[in-house]
Amino acid sequence: MQPRKRQRKNASAMKLVGALVARFRIAAEMTQRQLAEQTCTQPETIASIEQGRRALQLPLARRMDTLLETKGALETAVENMPEVDLIPAWAEEYLDLEREALALSWFENQVLPGLLQTESYARAVFRTDVPALTEEEIGQRVATRLDRREILLRKQPPTASFVISEAILIDRLGGDEVHMETLRHVRRCADIPGIAIQIMPLGRGTHAGLSGPFILLETPDHQRLAYTETQRGSQLISAPDEVSILERKYAMLRTQALNTEETRALLDRLLGEL
Repeated sequence: MQPRKRQRKNASAMKLVGALVARFRIAAEMTQRQLAEQTCTQPETIASIEQGRRALQLPLARRMDTLLETKGALETAVENMPEVDLIPAWAEEYLDLEREALALSWFENQVLPGLLQTESYARAVFRTDVPALTEEEIGQRVATRLDRREILLRKQPPTASFVISEAILIDRLGGDEVHMETLRHVRRCADIPGIAIQIMPLGRGTHAGLSGPFILLETPDHQRLAYTETQRGSQLISAPDEVSILERKYAMLRTQALNTEETRALLDRLLGEL
């Protein structure tokens, strides 16, 4: 007998269902402890569900519907909950900020920034995921990534600066054809007004970005934020002193990288070698 496949719940939907539980409970004038007692569970479980940290299971949803007289609303919500986020919950807030940003400063050392990726390159990126994604999942993620590129083409685009490692441009992710297409695309982007692309050359004796990639952004109300990602999560940074540290790192990276004219010349040489 094969083990049953474990379903991953959509974190955004979990928060929505949790908010519904809290609203229905409050409308019934019950505390979390009272709801827990009458549904044969623990107050900590109710609190975790309402905060979106724990998925509401179907048997408990049915007991709550009966107790709170919600006419099957929670059962319906649980039965129709998507299995997994198309965009991880921890990235959604950043993407909202990215769409409205006045300025973006982006350092990458392993993969092209999402805003500079072609469809073929993005597809190659998602094909390397472990565990492997399905073709449907890859298609959805590629479409989402391509939609983000419109940010650079909007009527009033952000001022955008990218510092990227030369290693990214040497790697042949997706094969030779994808590599050439990617180089041509980056070279075209380097000529777009308002976009500054700088390559961090290999073989340097000093490097201000050894701790990993990060993004700086300025919001429409001139708040300065930073964003970093790890293998399984991310951090949106708003503390002024922490943002300041990354701003200083980025300023140093720009002095260590090739300037924009040197970057265009290097891209031309790389294209000439293909």
